[in-house]
Amino acid sequence: MKHMSLAEIASACRGTYRGDGSDTAKEVSSVAIDSRNIEKDSLFVALKGARSDGHDFIPQTMEKGALCALSEKELGTVPYPYILVDSCRQALEDLAEHYRRSLDIKVVGITGSVGKTSTKEMVASILSRKFRVLKTAGNFNNEIGLPLTIFNIREEHEIAVLEMGISDFGEMARLSKAARPDICIFTNIGYSHLEQLKSRDGILKAKTEMLQYMNPNGRILFNGDDDKLRTFIPESGVQPVYFGLGEHCQFRAGQTDNQGLHGTTVEFITPEGRFTAHISIPGRHMVMNALAGTAAGAMFGLTMEEIKAGIEALVPLDGRNHLIETGKFTVIDDCYNANPGSMKASLDVLAQADTRTAAILGDMGELGENWKEMHRQVGKYATELRLHLLVCIGEKAAEIANGALETVSGRSEHQSYPATILHYNTKADFFKDIESVLAPGDTVLVKASHMMEFSEIVEKLQQL
Repeated sequence: MKHMSLAEIASACRGTYRGDGSDTAKEVSSVAIDSRNIEKDSLFVALKGARSDGHDFIPQTMEKGALCALSEKELGTVPYPYILVDSCRQALEDLAEHYRRSLDIKVVGITGSVGKTSTKEMVASILSRKFRVLKTAGNFNNEIGLPLTIFNIREEHEIAVLEMGISDFGEMARLSKAARPDICIFTNIGYSHLEQLKSRDGILKAKTEMLQYMNPNGRILFNGDDDKLRTFIPESGVQPVYFGLGEHCQFRAGQTDNQGLHGTTVEFITPEGRFTAHISIPGRHMVMNALAGTAAGAMFGLTMEEIKAGIEALVPLDGRNHLIETGKFTVIDDCYNANPGSMKASLDVLAQADTRTAAILGDMGELGENWKEMHRQVGKYATELRLHLLVCIGEKAAEIANGALETVSGRSEHQSYPATILHYNTKADFFKDIESVLAPGDTVLVKASHMMEFSEIVEKLQQL
């Protein structure tokens, strides 16, 4: 991280420095919230968690070489400096905002109900053809993860591609205040976090808080096929640029060759001309991600050849439409997270396989009071795709099975798909039957919300 002294940190956090005054000019090398990640001269932020309190680890971090700590508690007489703050969580955000303002760097902020991570990966892959890019690692997209990502920006970086995820009102405004994005990308407005946001209009309101702190001379990229985004008018007066399949979109797809699980070859139509590129990761949603990346690349001055190279260089992440050949199965590992939109998109990918197809689906979280119907709709959708096997695991996933069973009950036997619909309460119950339920050569989709820990199923499939 760029140079930041203890005196500067205390001022940015509105904190009180405790320690030897001669140390205030010393500079921290990094910021950490986990005592296991301490480096020499780190700043340790003592956050309180559900299971542990970071304050308990302050002495340990100092022994490991930390330079200073942020603390909400008076520590008394200790042989190391610390900065007393009202809230370590707020101090982390304030410090990230201060650090971001000190950087001469462009920031791309990405949000939406579905596809944030895959769009982030696509945008970073494209921009990396011309610039030195930092991107959000893993799921560091919330009010703790985003500041830590910002602190990882170094002087050599020219662009930061930041994923920004929320679950309630006000969170996006705070993230945007820290990130100060120059380009804001919105993938879609779906049905995530309905427990807090109540409706798609609520989701739209919460997501577009990003625009409050964007660069006033920046750009906005909207999915032009999304009904909510297509009709949203930013208060700032900044005219959105649209990407999508519709003719009204400035960045859109032309001729498309769907090659099933081997990806898609797409003609990209832009204001500057046309080019054709192959997207190795399957799914219609990846075409949308590539269009968003194409628009971002064009705004940063990349040539069509550079954008094409960035699209074709993208490789999948574990847990996100990652194709795994085990020798016995073809596994579509998409188990990182799930909501109704992403479930249906993943089922579409599975349906393109030319083998027997099996969908292993689990609970979807944070869907609000209509969670039963949303699970049932996924089950009904699965019956439209001529899949061979539907396995549902978990209490909520029982409604996926119920939706599918109700839909096929009135059909003749030769029209009934999936041919087999099963429900298990737990992964352990399913593992007892896994070898009798699945067949060698199957293409198997594994997908559920992160809380279900379906990565265990992916690991099991690789062991069979």
